[in-house]
Amino acid sequence: MTTVDLTANTNSPLRGAAAFIPAGRFVLRPVRRSDAGLFAMYSGDRRVAEATRSIPHPLPPGAAEAFVTRAMSGKNDEDVWVLDGSASGLAEVLGVISLKRMDETKWDRKQSEIGYWVAPAFWNAGFASDAVRALVGANPQGNRTIFAEVFQDNPGSARVLTNAGFVYLGDAETFSVARNARVPTWTYICKLD
Repeated sequence: MTTVDLTANTNSPLRGAAAFIPAGRFVLRPVRRSDAGLFAMYSGDRRVAEATRSIPHPLPPGAAEAFVTRAMSGKNDEDVWVLDGSASGLAEVLGVISLKRMDETKWDRKQSEIGYWVAPAFWNAGFASDAVRALVGANPQGNRTIFAEVFQDNPGSARVLTNAGFVYLGDAETFSVARNARVPTWTYICKLD
């Protein structure tokens, strides 16, 4: 059974990033102001930025701090967690994972899109797979469906999703800020009800 600590945000009973979610070798925890420096270092790496839709490269000054402020505000449609391995002797920030609500205010379909990145120093160690499985298992937003999209030139990320129970849905394309181009993607779905 997954345990969560809701003391970080009493406004949200098992909702969003207020939850601490165990993920084996690390915990998924809410973002802290002190994370900004490591976020800047890791997401400033071209390999990380080019594997995402929204991280620019080069990373502009203040971008990591702005991300932390947004993530901590609780006033957006995305809940963000840090993969924190410090309790197990690993790095305090291994990566980031998020759930972005889809059409919640208009339709309340209980659907989100999952997104994640892991710092290159920790690639090929199973951290992304563990994080996705833990977040889907905890289902802190009470979703019925979680979608995901990965770039077709990143088959490792596709394996992370299929290992966590996601099913291939189809091909598409999306714009990558770091690449300044539209990139072919694979779309996945995980039904939770």
